[in-house]
Amino acid sequence: MNQGRRDRRSGDAPARGLQFGVANYVAFALGLTSIAAGYVLLDRGSVTAAPLLLILGYVVFLPAGLILGWRRLS
Repeated sequence: MNQGRRDRRSGDAPARGLQFGVANYVAFALGLTSIAAGYVLLDRGSVTAAPLLLILGYVVFLPAGLILGWRRLS
């Protein structure tokens, strides 16, 4: 058995789960704000800022909220 891994049956293994920190919540908040602002600008007829904000929200900020701090779990 690998020395770095603990046996699940031993009962002393730490519980693993989603451990979000402040940076994760900030990235999620930025993503949601960016998406909301993008849709508001899209409704007002913006053809430049709205798609940019939507792409930033969906492609950059929301995934960053999931990815930030993933090395802490290992």
